Amino acid sequence: MNDTIFDKILTGDIPSTKVYEDDIVYAFEDINPIAPIHVLVIPKKRLERFSDFIETDNVDIGAFMSSVAKVASSLGLDSKGYRVVFNNGDEGGQEVEYLHAHILGGKKLTFTKP
Repeated sequence: MNDTIFDKILTGDIPSTKVYEDDIVYAFEDINPIAPIHVLVIPKKRLERFSDFIETDNVDIGAFMSSVAKVASSLGLDSKGYRVVFNNGDEGGQEVEYLHAHILGGKKLTFTKP
């Protein structure tokens, strides 16, 4: 696996605006937000795609999703709601080959058909 921008953010080689960190994830503000709150959550244990969870321990999936929920809560999004998005693969819109969740909130979100 080649280093991605997210690998470099984790090592500190590329700066980011951290919003949350624990033993499992690192969360930071998206540099091109599409909502008032747009945070990316990446696992510290690298996976390239969401579908890579198929070959990992179910504990990893649960721990990652729990951390995503903690990030959203730390941003104060629990009461009004938010969206969690995973883009998986080229046709799914994934631009960086490193698993990441988008947390979107801070306004009423709409859904449009592709």
